[in-house]
Amino acid sequence: MNDKICLCSTGVLSCIQEPEDLKNLKLCCLQTLADEIRAFLIDKISQTGGHIASNLGVVELTIALHTVFKSPTDKIVWDVGHQTYVHKILTGRKDALETIRQMDGISGFPKITESEHDCFNTGHSSTSISAALGIARARDLLGEDYSVVAVIGDGALTGGMAFEALNDAGNSKTNLIVILNDNEMSISKNVGGMSRYLSRIRTEPIYYKVRNDFQSLVDNIPAIGKSARKVFHKVKGSLKYLLLPGVLFEELGFRYYGPLDGHNIAEMYKVMERVRNIKEPVLIHVCTKKGRGYSPAEEKPHKYHGISPFNVETGEVITETNGSFSNVFGKKLVELAERHEDIVAITAAMPEGTGLSHFSEKYPKRFFDVGIAEQHAVTMAAGLAIRGLKPVVAIYSSFLQRAYDQIIHDVSLMNLNVIFAVDRAGIVGDDGETHQGIYDIALFSTLPNITIMSPADYDELEKMLDFSVEYGTGPIAIRYPRGQGKRNLVPDLPIECGKAVKLSDGKDITIAVTGYMVDAVFDAAKELECHGIHCDIIYYRFIRPFDIDMLCESAKKTRFVMTVEDHIASGGFGSTVLVKLNEAGINIPVEIAAFPDIPIEHGKRNLLYKKYSLDPKGLTERVLKRLRSKGDC
Repeated sequence: MNDKICLCSTGVLSCIQEPEDLKNLKLCCLQTLADEIRAFLIDKISQTGGHIASNLGVVELTIALHTVFKSPTDKIVWDVGHQTYVHKILTGRKDALETIRQMDGISGFPKITESEHDCFNTGHSSTSISAALGIARARDLLGEDYSVVAVIGDGALTGGMAFEALNDAGNSKTNLIVILNDNEMSISKNVGGMSRYLSRIRTEPIYYKVRNDFQSLVDNIPAIGKSARKVFHKVKGSLKYLLLPGVLFEELGFRYYGPLDGHNIAEMYKVMERVRNIKEPVLIHVCTKKGRGYSPAEEKPHKYHGISPFNVETGEVITETNGSFSNVFGKKLVELAERHEDIVAITAAMPEGTGLSHFSEKYPKRFFDVGIAEQHAVTMAAGLAIRGLKPVVAIYSSFLQRAYDQIIHDVSLMNLNVIFAVDRAGIVGDDGETHQGIYDIALFSTLPNITIMSPADYDELEKMLDFSVEYGTGPIAIRYPRGQGKRNLVPDLPIECGKAVKLSDGKDITIAVTGYMVDAVFDAAKELECHGIHCDIIYYRFIRPFDIDMLCESAKKTRFVMTVEDHIASGGFGSTVLVKLNEAGINIPVEIAAFPDIPIEHGKRNLLYKKYSLDPKGLTERVLKRLRSKGDC
């Protein structure tokens, strides 16, 4: 790197338009660039919100990657992808960063339609090695020549899919590079045996130093014979068993390098240059610090994993939210656990996000964070349930879909008493299409034995948890949204299994609504009254079992039904209503107010509701349009 140029005096970041610009810079410039990127990130994300801690941790790693490899010819696959803001800055999207996760702005995750440098869409964990191995095998089959790199965090390595991919990749004998970004964190602190294993490597790297020193010694012995060389290699191989039991990655078939300082560009550059043309699987283990360079994020990386706009000086969020469905769930579960000693709580690396932090502190022996392993979480819950305990599995809607087979095979078919707390159901907003929780009704509705509930407000969520704990006749899913809700939105009536609640009487239209969307329906009904249209509003606490009697009674009166849900149209609540009306022999118009069957982009939730006519104004216009077409208004 001695023949490179220096731009430190004039500012480096302003001169970077594409990765190729990095290759002409001196090392000192790359270090200066890292500092400038950190300042840029903190400034921009403090205004927009986003994933700040993870991105601050990978600044030097991303610079090293783009300095050595030649994107987009070389393919870099980012696991999860929330840590790609630096990658976006270096690949021509610096000026667009102020729009990140905003409506019509750039995504907070890699997106192949956004840039040729994003070679694979990611948003969920533990997929990168599988995708990268597929790309590498395609390269080999097509006779092409480029490097393939998977960047995976130690948190994502707790996911079973990552182990499946490592097992296959290590046996592949192809040119594949895995970068293990080890920062000891998922969103929360990492758990499990892999975390302890990596911790040992971080703190006891003696084997790798001795092995490398031994290899240098062998290489420098002149005219060594084949038989002697074999002996030396056997001695070298035995060192790993003597000094570091396990050596998991080498046993899987990877050539291991590390642990490296993930904030030392020169060290990473040297190793990446050395391994990029090796014709076998390679794993480079780099150690980074989440939140690096911004003390509030370093001290509380879980808080700054995904954060709203914040004050840079104090680190405080500018607009604090007053509670959330997740918090209400967490508090209620602690209350229930005091009365029911058989309640246990399970989450997949999300104790803070799902509201279970207090439960984990008060009942540590009854709390299980299994890491990013949703499949394992569900089947373990089944094992707990079959022995008489009451497991509550709290997982985000978009992540729970990863355990579809386990929900079918290990819970529903055996009719086990597992409670699924389906957090982030419906639109989540800023994180976009990979995180929208708009498929879970369809997922659960196809399965035997499962009861599905959806609360309109905080009080309803609490009552549904009471009901679920006492239910005891099969699995229950309670789906509730991200963010804030209300109290006292619907009448305080006891829950009867499978029974809906009549919220208002009208003669012109039946509005069947479930969950959080009740609030928007109330506002739309008030607007419709101004047009002389009076609504029968039925709130479906239970999506399944379905209260067909109340629907039929209302539908026969109004002769027009609109369903409202925070879900896609296909397989959702509206689809259930259509089927039930058909079974009852009632042939009337039905307007399904739901999200279309397309990937729903990122943006603020209120803007997405407005765009897809699911806000009060949009619901009102849907009704008026239908009635006008019938000649009723």
